[in-house]
Amino acid sequence: MNLCILIPAIVGLISGILGYLLGKMSAKGSDNSLSLQSDLDACRANTKTLNTKITSLETDLVSAKASANANIQNFAKSVESVSAGVATIPYNADLAFSILGKKWKQDDLKIVEGIGPKIEELFLNAGINTWKIMSETPTEKLQEVLNSAGERFSIHNPSTWAKQAQLAYEGKWAELKKWQDELDGGK
Repeated sequence: MNLCILIPAIVGLISGILGYLLGKMSAKGSDNSLSLQSDLDACRANTKTLNTKITSLETDLVSAKASANANIQNFAKSVESVSAGVATIPYNADLAFSILGKKWKQDDLKIVEGIGPKIEELFLNAGINTWKIMSETPTEKLQEVLNSAGERFSIHNPSTWAKQAQLAYEGKWAELKKWQDELDGGK
C-alpha cells in the first residue's frame, strides 16, 4: 500500500477514535476531558507535521524519479553510441577448423600460440575475455597480468598475442596458421 496514503489514514483514524472517546467522556461529565483535549490537540499537531513531511517526501520522490529517468536515458544513449562503433565479425568455426585442424570455440584465448589454460584463466579474471579485447590490449598490460600471477607466468612473452588475437577475431585463419607455424611458444 502507498505510504503517502497510509500515514494520513492512520492519523485520521487515531484522531477519530480520540474524538469519539472525548465525546463519550464529556457527555458523562468526566474530569479527564482536559487531558483528552490536550491529547487531541497533540494528535492534530502531529497530523499536521506528518502531512508536511509527506508533501516533502512526495516532492523528493518526483525529483528522484526525474533524475533516475535522465540517468537511464543518458546510459541508453552511451550504450547505443558504443554499440554503433563496434563492428561484429561473424565467427566461422568450420573455416577455422579446416585451416587450423582443430575445433575452437569463439573467443577461446588458447587459440593464441603461447596461451594455455592457466594463462587463459588469468586473462579471463582480468576482463580480457574475447579475441577483440585481447587484440586491443597493449603488450604492457598483458605482461602486467602475467607478472601479477608470479614468476611462473612472468617469464612468458606476450608480444605477439594481441596480433594473433586480432587475426582470430578478423577470421584470418590462414595468416594466423602461417604465423603460428613460425612461432615458438608465442615468440
